[in-house]
Amino acid sequence: MISSGRLFKWLLRTLVGLACLFVVALIVVWYVTLPTPPDAFYTWSAKVPATPGTLLRAEPFARGIPAGAKSWRILYTTTQGNGSPALASAIVVASSVDAAEPSPVIAWAHGTTGVVPACAPSLSQQPLDGTPALALAMQAHWVVVATDYAGLGTSGAHAYLVGADEAHATLDAVRAARQMNALKLSDNVVVWGYSQGGHAALWTGMIASGYAPELRIEGVAALAPATDLPALEDYTQGMLVGRIFSSYIVDGYSATYPDVSWPGMVRVGALFPARDMSRRCLDGKSALPAVADAWLISGSIFKADPASGPLGARLRENIPNGKIQAPLLIAQGLADQLVAPSIQNAFVRSACERGQSIAYVTYANKDHLSLVAAGSRLETDLFHWTQDRFQGVAVAAGCATEAR
Repeated sequence: MISSGRLFKWLLRTLVGLACLFVVALIVVWYVTLPTPPDAFYTWSAKVPATPGTLLRAEPFARGIPAGAKSWRILYTTTQGNGSPALASAIVVASSVDAAEPSPVIAWAHGTTGVVPACAPSLSQQPLDGTPALALAMQAHWVVVATDYAGLGTSGAHAYLVGADEAHATLDAVRAARQMNALKLSDNVVVWGYSQGGHAALWTGMIASGYAPELRIEGVAALAPATDLPALEDYTQGMLVGRIFSSYIVDGYSATYPDVSWPGMVRVGALFPARDMSRRCLDGKSALPAVADAWLISGSIFKADPASGPLGARLRENIPNGKIQAPLLIAQGLADQLVAPSIQNAFVRSACERGQSIAYVTYANKDHLSLVAAGSRLETDLFHWTQDRFQGVAVAAGCATEAR
């Protein structure tokens, strides 16, 4: 017969053993769900050339490319906001049928995927997921140049929602693609961007004439763009996915600005899960631990209102308030729960009051994802609007709102 003391010790040892196994299992799960590091294509052992938009490397690329298209991934140089050279990567997609004339270019700026090198779209199984009207673009013999942005794929920090850095990478990808022997590209460019990429597209339109004057920006289409960054951060920080985005902002801004830091911005109880979230990508096995991290945090990750202090000042610096000379389209889903329609409406109204001409198109019953999903009316609207830009169809000055 087992004494009560011996039974207690046995139960205690068993529980401790199970707890240890549980901790080990958690560590294993945490480790194996970290994103896979990029392959050697994304590294450059020599000194990075100072000239932005220099093509360093190109190779055929087939993963996730639609039928009727051919593609390459490229490595090129770009410029960080502080003026120092950096590396970036991109995918270049063209019709499998060669065009008779140099092809116009769609500069595609993707939405949020993460902030570590492994989160580059060109490393994912579906690198062009969420790219609207891609099949129509191929039929029209447009070439799509889809930047990963610096720090995604390539080493170094990704300047998430830092406008100049995003725009540099977008423009320099087009410059690099024009150096490929396999393609003949015109200097006519329309910029498309979605979500984070919508923010990048607006900044691209703002700085293109000064940064890449050799490119003719015929139009800018920003789809559910991140515009009023302090308002969006305030709106989303209580959401699970909003906490993930907050961690991305702290990671990108702390690497870019000396007055923003993790311990300075994030409360102690949220610091570990927030840092772990920032190491996770938004797709695949890596996303689940990020959601778990976000669930562990009650409320905002921040010590104080993120719209105040150094972070708030830097967010305001990166609102795309500058003048865009090219025709501008902003598209917004009215059921969007991430980029609130009320915030977008206010941004558009303010831009129009400053004299910016905008075609503002809203889509009933479309949320942040369904706006750019296959079959959305946005696809044909975007294609025809872009076709008009490449054909030189005049656009009336001023602002116009259209409901779909």
